[in-house]
Amino acid sequence: MSVIWDTQDGIAILTIERQDALNALNFNLINDISQKLDEISSTNVRGLIITGAGDKAFCAGADIPELMGRDMMAQRRGAELGQRTFAQIAALNIPSVALINGYAFGGGLEIALACTFRLAVPTAKMGLPEIKLGLTPGYGGTQRLPRLIGEGRALDMVLTGRTVEAEEALAIGLVNRIVATGDGAEPMAEAKAFLGQVTRYGLPAIGFAKDAVTRALDLPIDEGLKVEADLSTLAFQTEDAAEGLAAFVEKRKPVFKDR
Repeated sequence: MSVIWDTQDGIAILTIERQDALNALNFNLINDISQKLDEISSTNVRGLIITGAGDKAFCAGADIPELMGRDMMAQRRGAELGQRTFAQIAALNIPSVALINGYAFGGGLEIALACTFRLAVPTAKMGLPEIKLGLTPGYGGTQRLPRLIGEGRALDMVLTGRTVEAEEALAIGLVNRIVATGDGAEPMAEAKAFLGQVTRYGLPAIGFAKDAVTRALDLPIDEGLKVEADLSTLAFQTEDAAEGLAAFVEKRKPVFKDR
């Protein structure tokens, strides 16, 4: 099986399992990811962590031989499949974390870019090297990367195809945290703890806030403020909001029920 998932402590853990190819993507694997995301969406999990099997690669990118000799329409369908699948990650109403536990190149980095957050081990290496093959990123990299790190830095990465290591990725905002390894440290435990800082709150408010921030990137500020007002108003109508306000007044910890 190329993609597996299970639930731990109310969080879905999706693992790309193709270690013999450094967890590289092929079209069957992308379809498998889409199917697993549909399954996860139908559960009551509170968050998602995506990682790669083993300790060498998160996902080393595309399976290059599979891309050769395809006609124009086949290439277009392939790009649309990758974009559609990774858009499923971005559209989830729960927060997601990419635990980048090694190489994350091309489509691998594009998976991570679709997640809400990105955590990297100190030895992680990231990049969009398509330009070195006479190609350009096709699964969302040219759109999500500049939104995350800015146009200039994104052009630097895309047009040079260079590799970015964990420390630089943290400095430019490509990843949110570097997680420890060795001496008993467990990256997955750190990823779950990081996600737990978010998932302890009510899912309706998390979803509204996530939606507002994401939409801010595509709207003029006056329209974005209207969206914020709409979503904030909706948040006030939830049972969780009533509980949170009451708990504050009563000086106790709120008990959210995701309603």
